[in-house]
Amino acid sequence: MPPTPTIDALEAAAAAPVLRLDGLDTPVIIDSITLLKEGREYYVHARSKDGAEGLAFTNGRAPHLYPILNNLVIPYFIGKDARDLEDHLFGVYRHSSNYKLLGQALWCPVAWVELALLDMLGRIAGKSIADLMGGPVREWVRFYVASGRRDSTPQEEVEYLQSLLDETKAEAVKFRIGGRMSRNEDASPGRTETLIPLARKTLGDGIDIHADANSSYDPPLAIKVGRMLEDIGAVYFEEPCPFDHLEDTKRVADALTLPVSGGEQESSQRRFRWMIANRGVDIVQPDLHYYGGLIRATQVARMAAVAGMPTTVHISGGFGFVYMLIFASVTPDIGRYQEYKRGVEKYSDWFAPALTIRDGAMTVPTAPGTGITDIRAIIKDAEPIV
Repeated sequence: MPPTPTIDALEAAAAAPVLRLDGLDTPVIIDSITLLKEGREYYVHARSKDGAEGLAFTNGRAPHLYPILNNLVIPYFIGKDARDLEDHLFGVYRHSSNYKLLGQALWCPVAWVELALLDMLGRIAGKSIADLMGGPVREWVRFYVASGRRDSTPQEEVEYLQSLLDETKAEAVKFRIGGRMSRNEDASPGRTETLIPLARKTLGDGIDIHADANSSYDPPLAIKVGRMLEDIGAVYFEEPCPFDHLEDTKRVADALTLPVSGGEQESSQRRFRWMIANRGVDIVQPDLHYYGGLIRATQVARMAAVAGMPTTVHISGGFGFVYMLIFASVTPDIGRYQEYKRGVEKYSDWFAPALTIRDGAMTVPTAPGTGITDIRAIIKDAEPIV
């Protein structure tokens, strides 16, 4: 295990510039940012004064958070130079006392704007977002398939996971255990203790197994469940204790040889710094929307790298899988697998070259910006939300 990093080393890693804006020699003044809706899909569309465009997909929180986006986040960015995006992430945090909204309420809207502006900057420069972030270190990303259910029986769960493996040729799965923020209650009596060994028996020794407790346990029960997972050779244990119980999660991570992951609900860089400096988890896991976008998540990954810890981002929303691919393409240590979202294939033909799945891995977008070739075709029937 690498030596414990100093706070100064972690701060220096987080403070290093993320974006490389070579070729963007003139100001890119933001003229408009608009929330659009078509059916159940919400988009954030950005336009510069010179007519350049960028598009981002939300994660499904837009129906609840659009007043914060429209009234407290977007106004800060209008008239600003998009090339100063890294500085703007702190500026919008201060703007109108937005820091008082710390959490998903603030950082989801900021993430949508950041992703739209990164798309716009990439299109202007003729570079992918990965290139704006220093260039890709991989072209393919290995993924696991996941079930989000707890209302299934253990047998139904493993049958569903097997169908996903057959469909994608993935080599890893994730299933949910416990009852979700449940104070040690299982989703149904005996479900977890039956599911864990059944998954190994049914899926076989060649499949890597992840389990997500979604904040279900106190440390003693989390350690007990973790031992069950160790017995079947699982590869990680996600969020065993309530997400903000950092010391409890550290107790579990210290007790187990099985890697413990956490951080998907986190919104504070200082708390991530604590988790890394104190080895409160083994795998760091910011959500690209909940935490505020690619730049902030990369800052966390750089702190984790100083400590020799992987960063495997959490994704929310179907199109979030594409943002994960971009993050995974530029982050050296992403752990074994990233999460696959079923249905992402519907987006594949929006890209050139098309996104490709093969043997449990997916290609990374390479075209300018996010990689979508025709923004206008996507939003042609969308209406603004004000």
